[in-house]
Amino acid sequence: MGLLVFDTDHKEHLLYLVTLPKDVFSEFTRISIEFLKKGINVKVYNAAAQKLGVEPSVVQKSVEGLMYFFMECVKKMATEIDFLDSTLALGFSEEQQKELYSVYKENQTALRQILAVILPEFPSYQNLEWRLDINVASRSLHRQVNPTYLLKLELDQNSPIFLQTDPVNLIHMTNALEEALQELKTQHCRRITRLLK
Repeated sequence: MGLLVFDTDHKEHLLYLVTLPKDVFSEFTRISIEFLKKGINVKVYNAAAQKLGVEPSVVQKSVEGLMYFFMECVKKMATEIDFLDSTLALGFSEEQQKELYSVYKENQTALRQILAVILPEFPSYQNLEWRLDINVASRSLHRQVNPTYLLKLELDQNSPIFLQTDPVNLIHMTNALEEALQELKTQHCRRITRLLK
C-alpha cells in the first residue's frame, strides 16, 4: 500500500489531535471508533468542546478526520509499517502512533464490515453477445431495410439484460461510453478512483 496521502484539509483536521494530552487523545480515538460503529452523536461533540474550551466544529472535524483516517487504512489494508509511517507523516508522537495502531488492529474486522456496508457494490461486466436482424421487406413495403441490434449483456450479479436498438442509438451509446472512458483518464477521476481503492 505505502504511505497514505491526505489533502491539506484532512491534515489540518488531524493536526489538533497531535497537541492533545494522552487521556484526551485516547478519548478522541474511542469516540471516533464508536461513531463509526454506532453513528455520529452531536451531543458528544458539544460536551467535548465545552470541556476543552474550543468550538464544537474543531472537535467534530478532528473526530471525523480520525474516522476518515481509520477507514482509509482499512480500505487500503494498511500494514503496520504503512500505518506507522502515515501517522508519523501526520505529526503524531510515537506514543500516539502506538495507540492509534492498537485501536486500528483491535477494530479492524468491525471497520471492514462497516466499509462493506458503506461502499456500494456495482455489478461488473462479464460478457456481451449481439445479433443483427435486418427486415428487408414486408407485405406493404417491398424495398424496406430495417436493421435492429439485439444485445445480451451479462453482469456478474444479475441475470442477463436483453436490449434492442437501432444503429443510430447504438452509435450514440458507443459515443457516450467512449466519452466516459476518456473522462476516466482525467486527473480528477484518477484521484477519486485512488481514494476508493
